[in-house]
Amino acid sequence: MTGTPPALSGGFGKGHPATQGRVPPPCIPGGPCDSWGIFTFLCAALCNLPALPALNCSEELGAGQSIQQTYDLTRYLEHQLRTLAGTYLNYLGPPFNEPDFNPPRLARAERVPSATVDLDLWRGLTDNARLAANYRAYSRLLCYLRVLDGQVGTAELRHRLAHFCASLQGLVLSIGGVMSSLGYPLPAGPAGPPAGPPGAPPAPNDFLKKMDDFWLLKELQTWLWRSAKDFNRLKKKVPPAVVTLRLEARGF
Repeated sequence: MTGTPPALSGGFGKGHPATQGRVPPPCIPGGPCDSWGIFTFLCAALCNLPALPALNCSEELGAGQSIQQTYDLTRYLEHQLRTLAGTYLNYLGPPFNEPDFNPPRLARAERVPSATVDLDLWRGLTDNARLAANYRAYSRLLCYLRVLDGQVGTAELRHRLAHFCASLQGLVLSIGGVMSSLGYPLPAGPAGPPAGPPGAPPAPNDFLKKMDDFWLLKELQTWLWRSAKDFNRLKKKVPPAVVTLRLEARGF
């Protein structure tokens, strides 16, 4: 129940008309009056204590809880990206919004972090190496998405991109939290998207620009799919958080 509890009604307090002119009955040892006196004494004693020990029940958020939260956020971003990608590919138009469109990866797209690594090779890495690779990749992908957000022409799509960028920023921070809880150092994040290769045109044509956007979404989809598997395996290796009780004495 919420809110302020109602005031007590029907009680007889000091000065109440029902108590004026009446003589209180004698107290019988062991009777109701004696119990009331003991209760009053205990209340007075407690109120006059300088401080009371505080019993706190707290959950120490360890690596297991942090990994679970990161896994949940990764799955949420997978779902969010499916909606965003469909909207954005329709914005790009054909052939990018056609289901069977699968162009070769161009040299320009190599600047986007690639998740196309052999799975056996990826699983052979240490947990620290995989986490660091995820952290660096999402930091770089986030930079590209923010540039993308400033270039789209519709308000609805900008809103969707901004919301996704905020969620992806949360994933970067969450991965950093997992690394810290496991005692791993954080890799240095990029300040922004890398510059193009020497000799690249400063402003690509419209088709190449759309191709860059297509590969950005495709790689992001693959990264999220693989990261979900990574964190699902990792959470099975780390014990869950421990719930502890502790007494904190204040004022003694």
